[in-house]
Amino acid sequence: MGLWEGLYGLLMRRNSVYVTFVIAGAFVGERVVDYGVHKLWESNNVGKRFEDIPVLGTRQSE
Repeated sequence: MGLWEGLYGLLMRRNSVYVTFVIAGAFVGERVVDYGVHKLWESNNVGKRFEDIPVLGTRQSE
């Protein structure tokens, strides 16, 4: 019995297991994509973000 046949037998044995696997996979996949896009956005905008500009939010003394 191959790897794919074993996984198929494990996941498709009952409908409740299959549905749980699909929902958990969607949740984990969404978190991974969100993390990756967030890191990509941060690396492309270094120095342009509000947190990176030290003079914002402070008053200059006269």
